[in-house]
Amino acid sequence: MKLAIILLAAYVLDRIIGDPRSIPHPVVLMGKAITALERLIRRFCTQPRTLKRAGILLPLLVAGGAWGVTAALLMLLSRVSPGLGWAAEVWLIATTIASKGLKDAGMAVYVELRKGDIPAARTALGMIVGRDTTKLESPDIVRGTVETVAENIVDAIISPLFFALLGGAPLAMAYRAVNTLDSMVGYKNDKYRDLGWASARLDDVANYIAARMTAVLLVLCACLLRLDWRSSWRIVRRDARRHPSPNSGFPESAVAGALGIRLGGENVYHGVASFRAYMGDPLRTMEPEDIILASRLMLWSSAIFVCLCAAAVMLWHGIGG
Repeated sequence: MKLAIILLAAYVLDRIIGDPRSIPHPVVLMGKAITALERLIRRFCTQPRTLKRAGILLPLLVAGGAWGVTAALLMLLSRVSPGLGWAAEVWLIATTIASKGLKDAGMAVYVELRKGDIPAARTALGMIVGRDTTKLESPDIVRGTVETVAENIVDAIISPLFFALLGGAPLAMAYRAVNTLDSMVGYKNDKYRDLGWASARLDDVANYIAARMTAVLLVLCACLLRLDWRSSWRIVRRDARRHPSPNSGFPESAVAGALGIRLGGENVYHGVASFRAYMGDPLRTMEPEDIILASRLMLWSSAIFVCLCAAAVMLWHGIGG
């Protein structure tokens, strides 16, 4: 029962306040730790073979450290006061979720598009994607925003809640460490191909189950929101595995099918064009309102999932007596 209350409270807290800049965020500390460890590793490891070995050590240290520090902190605070321990766990889990931040980021692009300020919309999109946005027009700005919202439903909401269900705040924080590692070193370029390979693989494994659960949730939410849930399910089955990521194609294809649009296509990264497999059918031109629909799918699917998590905890305790 305790975990059910904590999960629900953490989700509600994130939906209300998100990540206030005035409060130190654990992910910032993780980023600093990763940067420091990378510098230390590169000081002693200069050959591809040694960097690959260090690449295995890096996620073990960062994720293991995040789990250990979180568990020790909660144990200490709970000894001071059980209520303080509960409050700390609620806040820590809330920091691993980003439902409000994801919605706000999408809406920042939507607002500029509705005003007709394409340069401002490009800038807002550039804050949340790695692709070059300087030459994008409205449909591609919408595409980039919808893709980002859809993809991040998994690693910014469903996965951390899933790991919190399995192991409370310590495991959720360990997951967030893995995800942060992937975003910092999990690239297939010359700099990180050797050092970041294990972090990228671990992130893929960590999101594997959640990505597929998210696709099912999105199909369900498409039905509840009176969108095209049949097409959503069909597109997931047809297109999800075409994505270069083993996980990102599932939420993206589900959203594309529900909205009747086609995601994917050519993006430019640092001046180099890169083609990503299409997700969905181009039944119509993408419009700014698609950002709102994608955000609604995100919020509904995450709310349903946290309720399912709480129900699972209560059912488990009921069965266990």
